[in-house]
Amino acid sequence: MSVQDPSKVLIVDDLPENLQALEALLRTEDCVVYQAGSGEQALDLLLAHEFALAILDVQMPGMDGFELATLMRGTERTRHIPIVFVSAAGRELDYAFKGYESGAVDFLYKPLDPDAVRGKVKVFVALDQQRRETRRQMAALERSRQEQEVLLRELNQTQEELQRSLRMRDEFMSLVAHELRTPLNTLFLETQMRSLQLRRGNAAAFSPEQMGAMVQRDERQIKAMIRLIDDMLDVSRMRSGKLSIRPCNVELMSLLERVVSDLALQAASTGASLSLAAHPPVIGCWDEFRIEQVIVNLLTNALRYGGGLPVEVSVHLEGQDAVRVDVRDQGKGIAPGDIERIFEPYERGSRNGEPKGLGLGLYISRQLAVSHGGELRVTSTPGEGSTFSLHLPCTAQVFQPESTAGV
Repeated sequence: MSVQDPSKVLIVDDLPENLQALEALLRTEDCVVYQAGSGEQALDLLLAHEFALAILDVQMPGMDGFELATLMRGTERTRHIPIVFVSAAGRELDYAFKGYESGAVDFLYKPLDPDAVRGKVKVFVALDQQRRETRRQMAALERSRQEQEVLLRELNQTQEELQRSLRMRDEFMSLVAHELRTPLNTLFLETQMRSLQLRRGNAAAFSPEQMGAMVQRDERQIKAMIRLIDDMLDVSRMRSGKLSIRPCNVELMSLLERVVSDLALQAASTGASLSLAAHPPVIGCWDEFRIEQVIVNLLTNALRYGGGLPVEVSVHLEGQDAVRVDVRDQGKGIAPGDIERIFEPYERGSRNGEPKGLGLGLYISRQLAVSHGGELRVTSTPGEGSTFSLHLPCTAQVFQPESTAGV
């Protein structure tokens, strides 16, 4: 309600001519007059409107002005409304004293003095306007206070996110340096050793078997760095919406057999066995390279954190147009509070207290699942291992992965 809204004045009289004359006297731009021909009608209006002033005739059939005033003073909604009594009775009846006892602010005798009546009403209208303006200002102040509280909470949250981003950035830079340094140091030492032998003219020191082993070690270190860089590029593409998905018909079991075979040596190095449960061929429309990337990430994690125990891969049909690939390990499992955290970028698990990798594998895998219209879930019981489940529709459903705020 703004200060420009006119105030409402209630006039109560059992004679219509008196109501019309009084309304004509009081009507202004700042004042809207409501008429009531009885106490009952007045009560109905009082329940429906907020009045700046009530002018009550004392002598009315049925409920008189004093009785109406008593009811008004007994109700929370109307007890604050100023009351002015009007009477044509002589002063000797002492109605004025009774009126003031009823809570009236004034008592007027008929015939009314127009200027006096207008002056009194003008005062109460001004008070009502001031009261409503004060109420409006208080409401505006309260809204402003609430908005400031919201802004302060948002500012604190933004500051916390900024500090977290700065910590993540520093940790990430340190982590990348560490992960790159290991293969680079190995390559550097290998190169130094070969250079030293060649400078001494001792090329015979490298037998074909030794040279083959050196080349294999070099390839492993180079592949490790390439995969590290590819992971970071994939995250950047996902966040910018530029990750390309090229679906085509893929036979899933052949893909899984190839990946399991390729990782057999890695599994053997951890003392674990890696098995693929038999299943009839499953054909779907996916990006073969990206699905293989997800399976490799899941199996690599299972071997890394599986404690050297068997890792099993199985395929399950879900209806007629969806498939689920489960990768189950028997390691230490995942705490319930960490289930969602492990899918965040740069969140790493650890074994023997030592973090492994950049913590991008599961994040990338989930985003790749989403980009195919699927999802990646995990169920785990601490001490009993974990099962990562890749759900995929068999028909082409390519979606843009959800962007995540960067570091």
